[in-house]
Amino acid sequence: QMRTVRVGIAESGVVVNPDSVTTLGLGSCVGVTLYDERKKIGGMVHVMLLSTELAKGGDFNKSKFADSGVPDLVDQMVRFGADRRRLVAKMAGGAQMFSVGGSGESILKIGSRNVEACRKALVGLGIPIVAEDTGGTWGRTVVLFAESGILEIRAIGRAKNQI
Repeated sequence: QMRTVRVGIAESGVVVNPDSVTTLGLGSCVGVTLYDERKKIGGMVHVMLLSTELAKGGDFNKSKFADSGVPDLVDQMVRFGADRRRLVAKMAGGAQMFSVGGSGESILKIGSRNVEACRKALVGLGIPIVAEDTGGTWGRTVVLFAESGILEIRAIGRAKNQI
């Protein structure tokens, strides 16, 4: 019986075949997934902000930030039996959800900055990014299937995409 683990904003989760892990409504946030094909273990973190430098006082939730959430997900995967040398990453999200003025000049470009921060975290850990569906101006709901490592992306009014 396959079950689906739902990851909320600034949360993470790890699943093993045949389960899947999903997060709903990624806007400027980024869903980073990791997968070990041999063990069929998948993980996802819903990254909201770039850096722990943005943490306010006691507000320290590792999964919220790219620079802490990605390494923390790797550690969780290893605890589940994944081999960090086999991990590959896929990313989705990082949309530009708000714009101001007729020129469409975007406020802070938070989505693309979040994508870059996640990319930097993965590169720093030596984890290859094998696919991504990022940017644009639409929200995404994503599902990672532990059986196949396929990341399915759904967006309102757009064709379903599998990467």
